Amino acid sequence: MTTATATLDITALQKTWAAFDHIAHLRPIRTEAEYDRTVSLMNYLLDRIGDQEDHVLSGLLDLVGELVADYDTSHFAIEASEPREVLRYLIEVRGLKQGDLAQIVPQSNLSAILAGKRKISATLAGKLARFFSVSPAVFVPA
Repeated sequence: MTTATATLDITALQKTWAAFDHIAHLRPIRTEAEYDRTVSLMNYLLDRIGDQEDHVLSGLLDLVGELVADYDTSHFAIEASEPREVLRYLIEVRGLKQGDLAQIVPQSNLSAILAGKRKISATLAGKLARFFSVSPAVFVPA
């Protein structure tokens, strides 16, 4: 037995995992229903955590974001596009409305960005990337 597994209390892990799995059902996404449930969990975590990178649930948010990003990559491939088109696409496929992003960007600014009248700043690109669990590079012109 290795040092890493010697200190692991598998009984405690099983009990903790069973309770966690009952609540979160966290696993690789295979169906649209699982995707919707996982995106809902991700959005809840984003609302709960906000900008607190040291929040106790931030590691969970990272894992959930990776699951969503993996599913997005395999099912909703995005080719090189204008940043505003990528943003429009992400809003559409997630079934969001402009108001759903109000905590990140004022609706008037979002409308201007989507209309091509305003660029996405580096700061906003980072916030959007975190919200959508994608690379900030998708919001920066090539």
